[in-house]
Amino acid sequence: MDRFVWTSGLLEINETLVIQQRGVRIYDGEEKIKFDAGTLLLSTHRLIWRDQKNHECCMAIPLSQIVFIEEQAAGIGKSAKIVVHLHPAPPNKEPGPFQSSKNSYIKLSFKEHGQIEFYRRLSEEMTQRRWENMPVSQALPTNRGPQPGRIRAVGIVGIERKLEEKRKETDKNISEAFEDLSKLMVKAKEMVELSKSIANKIKDKQGDITEDETIRFKSYLLSMGIANPVTRETCGSGTQYHMQLAKQLAGILQAPLEERGGIMSLTEVYCLVNRARGMELLSPEDLVNACKMLEALQLPLRLRVFDSGVMVIELQSHKEEEMVASALETVSEKGSLTSEEFAKLVGMSVLLAKERLLLAEKMGHLCRDDSVEGLRFYPNLFMTQS
Repeated sequence: MDRFVWTSGLLEINETLVIQQRGVRIYDGEEKIKFDAGTLLLSTHRLIWRDQKNHECCMAIPLSQIVFIEEQAAGIGKSAKIVVHLHPAPPNKEPGPFQSSKNSYIKLSFKEHGQIEFYRRLSEEMTQRRWENMPVSQALPTNRGPQPGRIRAVGIVGIERKLEEKRKETDKNISEAFEDLSKLMVKAKEMVELSKSIANKIKDKQGDITEDETIRFKSYLLSMGIANPVTRETCGSGTQYHMQLAKQLAGILQAPLEERGGIMSLTEVYCLVNRARGMELLSPEDLVNACKMLEALQLPLRLRVFDSGVMVIELQSHKEEEMVASALETVSEKGSLTSEEFAKLVGMSVLLAKERLLLAEKMGHLCRDDSVEGLRFYPNLFMTQS
């Protein structure tokens, strides 16, 4: 306890409050002392303890005096504690609550919990050692008496100064973040180019690589995205941009559509395309406008809007009659199906499954039973048995 010095509790210039916790008792080693109910504050430079009843009773210890810290778990009738091991008191120490002590450590007992977070934040400060970055000319005063020639960061001037410092630090962090983002985008484009060249080499040396290895590696390459995504910067804005975007969509969506039975909801397309574009994300509006041009540009895809308003992308070769006939066959085999059951059987989203069943109903092949149990579709016997 002889390392503590009296203080006013005010933060100094360049000192920042990290965390505070009420209901903390201080032990001198294993001995209980009179400081039994106070608020413990951790700043970037000090541990400060203030009595909860008498705010004039306030003392502090510099973080530079701490050797190491350890946790002590709570027991039956005992609060959790943080044990703080200390350096010997310096000879020129300012006045404090104790002039001497036989113990080289103190214990901080947390009666109202909070010790886990406090220990974590204190450990971080001990690792970062931010108090070492403060200029010597602004060293922390440890006594409560006024010192001539020193400017305290109190009042409106102090608040404004701290706000200005925080603003500068925020600007600096934002600048660094965008700088890192730019570097990441450059590297991402390099990696995509590399993936394309490796994919071409796989084609050339197909016999030297097993089929399973080829499939697995191609899946890795697919997740790396598009090498040169169409953007407003490269293609301008308006119709020209949407035309180029439509052509690129046709190139990247044809294979996924064939794997999914020739049809995908626009929501799925949006997620798939933006995942492939990486940093150059596409807005929903631009995606819709580009998809509206697919058919006009005579591309192998088209945008389709169902009566319910659901929008999908489908292959030009996707035949409605075949789709309805397949739905009728599946429902006939099972006797009746809900859209959820149908989706599970054919392996598609519930949204698309429902639209397919509704289309079959519209064409007269299915009929519905809409009850409290939900919407269920049956084969239309009037059509099939006439």
